[in-house]
Amino acid sequence: MTAGPRLVHTLGERITVTDPVTGVELLAYVYRPEAAWEAPKPYLHPLRTLAGDVVTDYRPNDHRWHKGLALTASHLSGANLWGGNTYVPGEGYRALPERVGSMAHAGFDEVGAGGGRAVIAERLTWHPYGGELWAEERRRIEVHDIDAGSRSWALTWTSAVTNRREEPLRFGSPTTAGRELAGYTGLFWRGPRAFRGGRILGPGAEGPQLMGTQAPWLAFTGEHDGTDGHATLVFAHAPENDHTGAGGGHPAHWFVRNDPFAAVAPSWAFFEELELAPGDTLTRRYRVVVADGAWEREEIAGYLEAHPW
Repeated sequence: MTAGPRLVHTLGERITVTDPVTGVELLAYVYRPEAAWEAPKPYLHPLRTLAGDVVTDYRPNDHRWHKGLALTASHLSGANLWGGNTYVPGEGYRALPERVGSMAHAGFDEVGAGGGRAVIAERLTWHPYGGELWAEERRRIEVHDIDAGSRSWALTWTSAVTNRREEPLRFGSPTTAGRELAGYTGLFWRGPRAFRGGRILGPGAEGPQLMGTQAPWLAFTGEHDGTDGHATLVFAHAPENDHTGAGGGHPAHWFVRNDPFAAVAPSWAFFEELELAPGDTLTRRYRVVVADGAWEREEIAGYLEAHPW
């Protein structure tokens, strides 16, 4: 194992986390507000492998509101905290700026590094276009398991969202609004343009047909432009997320594409809306493993077994 990460905070703008051995900046967490039409929210970009290759995209020309790895809410009680056009049943995607909201940085509870990991613990507020307070979020991002042997590192993203309205918050997606196989919402990764056509791999199957399915993890492998080789990102649910819906939990399904672009989201509300009562809190925890090379199913399963939650 390599030494722990190094963290630098540029106040009011971003936090970077660097591998002290290679000097590679593994990620930047950007929390300064950006364009209103793009639903301002904090995001992670760039994400890099230990070799220094970038594995996220930022403001691509097809979807300017796609920014690295970010938590989103595409359909939230009629509001759009995702950014850009809004899907309207029977009308398709429309430019409705009056529906585009934001997720605002409210403060940090912890920013630091030690014990082999870096931690960013943040408080955020969620707002519709009019600026009312709809929700408060406590977010914790941890960078850990930087491993030169497996040429990989991991981050764990935990978000706890509390409804501050006097009525339920309804989390939905374009699919709950009537568009087939477009159930994106929640944590969303946009891959670099070179990853188009990349390999999608799950525990028992592979390919774009994994769209809308359920599984404890999903991996995406792409080939870089500019440098030789591949990178693999593994997205995994924490056991308490209850991704199968057993025990009364809300089922989660994978949103995944490799054409016309690379994207992965463990959707909160793919086929069915998720309703959050006033004062209740929705908590979800995910792990993202960023690895150099093209990992196979056995390698992924071995890694996850060796790094339990």
